[in-house]
Amino acid sequence: MKDGVNGVALGVFVFFFLAVTVLGFLAARWRRAADEHTLDEWGLGGRSFGTWVTWFLLGGDLYTAYTFVAVPAAIYAAGAAGFFAVPYTILVYPLIFTFLPRLWSVSHRHGYVTTSDFVRGRFGSKGLSLAVAVTGILATMPYIALQLVGIQAVLDVMGVGGGDSANWFVKDLPLLIAFGVLAAYTYSSGLRAPALIAFVKDALIYIVIAVAVIYIPIKLGGFDEIFKAASDKYTAAGAGGLVPAEAGQWTYATLALGSALALFMYPHSVTATLSGRSREVIRRNTTILPLYSLMLGLLALLGFMAIAAGVKVTNGQLAIPQLFENMFPDWFAGVAFAAIGIGALVPAAIMSIAAANLFTRNIYKDFINPDATPRQETKVSKLVSLLVKVGALVFVLTMDKTVAINFQLLGGIWILQTFPSLVGGLFTRWFHRWALLGGWAVGMLYGTIAAYGVASPTQKHFGGSSKEIPGIGEIGYIGLTAFVLNVAVAVVLTFALRALKAPEGVDETSPGDYTADAGDAGVETELPPATADASH
Repeated sequence: MKDGVNGVALGVFVFFFLAVTVLGFLAARWRRAADEHTLDEWGLGGRSFGTWVTWFLLGGDLYTAYTFVAVPAAIYAAGAAGFFAVPYTILVYPLIFTFLPRLWSVSHRHGYVTTSDFVRGRFGSKGLSLAVAVTGILATMPYIALQLVGIQAVLDVMGVGGGDSANWFVKDLPLLIAFGVLAAYTYSSGLRAPALIAFVKDALIYIVIAVAVIYIPIKLGGFDEIFKAASDKYTAAGAGGLVPAEAGQWTYATLALGSALALFMYPHSVTATLSGRSREVIRRNTTILPLYSLMLGLLALLGFMAIAAGVKVTNGQLAIPQLFENMFPDWFAGVAFAAIGIGALVPAAIMSIAAANLFTRNIYKDFINPDATPRQETKVSKLVSLLVKVGALVFVLTMDKTVAINFQLLGGIWILQTFPSLVGGLFTRWFHRWALLGGWAVGMLYGTIAAYGVASPTQKHFGGSSKEIPGIGEIGYIGLTAFVLNVAVAVVLTFALRALKAPEGVDETSPGDYTADAGDAGVETELPPATADASH
């Protein structure tokens, strides 16, 4: 590790940071609408993005600074088990091809801004909608915090702040500045800011990874030497070499499958999707997004390279920034650090917007001010987006980074429990609204209690996301076990409630809504549901 501040790397980092800051504020003038004071405009970019803008936005949304830092860090620490992120991103794209176009169509037809909007309209249940909204907000908060952790890791390696001898203000000042800039341009430009910045972010990431997988192996003697060094480390540690031990295979498989099911349940994934201008844009994106999985596989190899390069860090999240610092010329290390830093800004902005939209549409408008105007909705959403980011910043500054990571794992368990309501509702109205709410409650309760009982070397509770699967005896992903319980309870309760003839709730959608495109004749989004139904 180099002593002091890496001035050259810091200079390059600041240059790119300033460039995207300017882009963030200029985005307010990009595709400007006649009426900017609506959630469609501020929170969804006017639903006007084409294939490539949506592709970069979704990529910037899903492949975050935390991905850049944590995936290779997991491989650096645990071996091939850390590769679970690669198969799960392969599994997710055929899955979303089946339901994302349907979600886009019905949301466009009825003006839905959030998943909770759809759940309320489909099942006629504000209670179920509230459950989905609260789950989304809770799951998103630690995810935003982890983006700030990614920025902090880069700043630490560059020698900016972070020193234990410095007072808290000096130590955290760079992060506070980054937060302030992020908050300002998100407030002013809404979703257009991360959409525009995503071009820069993804270009930098592709350049850095392409250079890294060629340049670093040359310096280390080739991939043979890299894999040998990694294998020797894992074997010495009793981890069984490069292949996960048999005892960990259930964990690997269930974590990959559960993560694939959960990824597009997150509010920010849906927000980016609904910003597309047509159904075909979404279909095309599900076919070209796997290009990011190729990038992710190459990124994961950096964990092996860090081992071969002899990187020694007490915090695994610093392994890859430290690898860049050690192996690259200072100027290109600055480019790599900028890729990670900007890779935090884009998803953090989208996540805060998505959480704010959930609060505004499904808590504020449904329960506090039903007569809120579009201008009032937009104002509340802007303010809540600031509060969400402040909460994430406080989380990062006051709690251990391991806590932030483990709460993000808990968020993944939670968000998976919204799958039956969202994806199930897109294909069938068979589930009873109260049964879905009961299944959600059981899944949330089991998942939270099971995760609470998991300890780690640094935490007594919430120390991981894997535990013994009841009835099977293998260690598996808690979220997937909770999901199975969730579906089982929803099915049983649906039979029971239908037998009791419990009230179903009003479905404001119609079959044609799920295949409609932007150019189809019929309903405009501002028309009331009754008119929309009558047109079909």
